[in-house]
Amino acid sequence: MIVTFQDLIKNRPPWGGILIWYLRLIALLLLGGGIIHWARIVGFMPWRGVWFWDMPVEWQTATVFFAVLDLVAAIGLWLAVSWGTVMWLFRALSQIVMHTAFADVFGRRPYEISFYMITIAIYLLLLYLMERENRST
Repeated sequence: MIVTFQDLIKNRPPWGGILIWYLRLIALLLLGGGIIHWARIVGFMPWRGVWFWDMPVEWQTATVFFAVLDLVAAIGLWLAVSWGTVMWLFRALSQIVMHTAFADVFGRRPYEISFYMITIAIYLLLLYLMERENRST
């Protein structure tokens, strides 16, 4: 029975398992994001009051780009394959660049940038802990 924090640490699953479940959580978020992007493309919902066909070409391009990339990355993360992680990191870094270097076109979104930076930092921490655990056994 887990009573104290030390008991929780001693009885936790391996870091590799925690990393896989973390990536699957991110995959679910990406799956939801991809579905929302596709809903915008096919005309089920507008984005900030603007329908897809009325958006500037830059926004349309970004919407299609992330609609495809979100779903591909979600599948790769759920399967826990290396290309899924690469696609997710590429997607997150694309969003960061989009809202910093091209903020005049796509707008500044500091909370979204912070979210991506935090999720990447958690991923790197879990990866480090998993590698350290694998080396010690």
